[in-house]
Amino acid sequence: MSPTTLPAPPEQGHVTFLGAGPGDPGLLTLRAVEALANADVLVAEHDVLDVVRTHARQGVAEVHTDADTTASSTPGTGTPQLTVVDGASTTAGVPANRDAAHLVMEAARGGRRVVRAVSGDPGLDAYAAEEMLACASAGVPFEVVPGVATAVGVPAYAGVPLRDAQGTDVRFVDARTASDRCWTEVGASDGTVVVSTTLDSVAAAAGELVSAGRKPDTPLTVTVAGTTTRQRTWTATLGTIAQTLKQAKVLPSPEGGRPVIAVVGERSAAAQRDRLAWFESKPLFGWKVLVPRTKEQAASLSDQLRSYGAVPHEVPTIAVEPPRTPQQMERAVKGLVTGRYEWIAFTSVNAVKAVREKFEEYGLDARAFAGIKVAAVGEQTANALIAFGVKPDLVPSGEQSAAGLLEDWPPYDSVFDPIDRVFLPRADIATETLVAGLIELGWEVDDVTAYRTVRASPPPAETREAIKGGGFDAVLFTSSSTVRNLVGIAGKPHNVTVIACIGPATAKTAEEHGLRVDVMAPEPSVHKLAEALADFGARRRLAALEAGDPVTRPSERRPGARRRRSTT
Repeated sequence: MSPTTLPAPPEQGHVTFLGAGPGDPGLLTLRAVEALANADVLVAEHDVLDVVRTHARQGVAEVHTDADTTASSTPGTGTPQLTVVDGASTTAGVPANRDAAHLVMEAARGGRRVVRAVSGDPGLDAYAAEEMLACASAGVPFEVVPGVATAVGVPAYAGVPLRDAQGTDVRFVDARTASDRCWTEVGASDGTVVVSTTLDSVAAAAGELVSAGRKPDTPLTVTVAGTTTRQRTWTATLGTIAQTLKQAKVLPSPEGGRPVIAVVGERSAAAQRDRLAWFESKPLFGWKVLVPRTKEQAASLSDQLRSYGAVPHEVPTIAVEPPRTPQQMERAVKGLVTGRYEWIAFTSVNAVKAVREKFEEYGLDARAFAGIKVAAVGEQTANALIAFGVKPDLVPSGEQSAAGLLEDWPPYDSVFDPIDRVFLPRADIATETLVAGLIELGWEVDDVTAYRTVRASPPPAETREAIKGGGFDAVLFTSSSTVRNLVGIAGKPHNVTVIACIGPATAKTAEEHGLRVDVMAPEPSVHKLAEALADFGARRRLAALEAGDPVTRPSERRPGARRRRSTT
């Protein structure tokens, strides 16, 4: 008799319960980023998914809150309902509109690696605890990656330390589920109380604490959208918070159900918040800054703007296309390999990209640059070369421009330079400054069109409306062409928008288009331009504080007159 063959047990995957922190994607831990990079399926409420998805690998399946069930899944009222929103093959068999525990286990079947991301820390999330128990009961292996707890991270970003040198007692309360006994206990304490509640329930929570024994003049801070560039914090007392929110015109509001963190206590540093509010006092905090460059070009600039508290929005104004006649570029690349050139000079990241693509087309790599001197017009171009595997021999020590490159370029010397020719791959609309300067230094130049620049397609309608309607606080113009192209594809920025230009030529073009230039970089560098805008924002903030006025963003003011051309 042949032996009975038993069916193989279903292959179990693995679940990582991951704390996504209170909202700032920069607060994700290194272990969280690693787990996200290896995930097959992401399961999270919509806001949390926005925080973690940038670290997930391409093609990962996503599961988030169903918009139709969001209203019925208010925290504390039931299990969050999740639904599959990405039909990728990895989610096959995962049923929609099931509770989170079932979805997590179903997603893990077939050996899938599932990341279940929750706001704050999984150890403080009641739903996550239930889902962990369900996985344990079903034999699905899991791990926990802690995150920054919302009740701890938000006060830190609001500039409100929870303990002092005397070791203040700290209590945490979720007002949405707190019992009368809980309020009585924290009311009898003189320590710091961190209350998780909603905007329209703050006054009620303050009343509970007063009824439990806290004095009405006890200081408190209330923070909404903590750790994000939408963060706002109000300082008041238990007895005055309702009036403070009313005067600030945030209540009554249809957004009154937004979660907030309130910190209550005599020693909670609420009175010192004006000195400790490091996050909201950033020079461009909450400013929506338009960067008319491609995402690749704007990467480091956008990172710099974020460090100042801004929200950069990249809008390409120029599209890059191959040259109409590629034969010239093909001959130059072949000449590079056969020893025709002493130097190759790159004047943009796009030039590096064009040469690299042509190399790959011929099956070449960075070794083809052996024996050839390489120049880069600036830091970003040099970084693009390094990423290609080429370390430039010459980068301007001063101004990062064609003129700066010429200042450091050596003259041709027939004794030391066996070849007198320079390969210059560049755009079809590039200026002749570099070519003329190299010829003057005794070099022969093969000036080759490596790519063409054309006007990009118009941005989405909502972006165009924001540009013309004053939805942006500032726009950074990094060249005259970005001014002309942005106005051409999207319209003229509103008069409230701060106009920042990289140099006099760009400023002149902006003025010719009827724009008043508010900020100009002290030298032609995109990073100096961002610094200049940050200095402008810092001076503007300081002036408002000294005048006793609220600190507002430019887009929060709507004067009627159109921006006029500057006469200065």
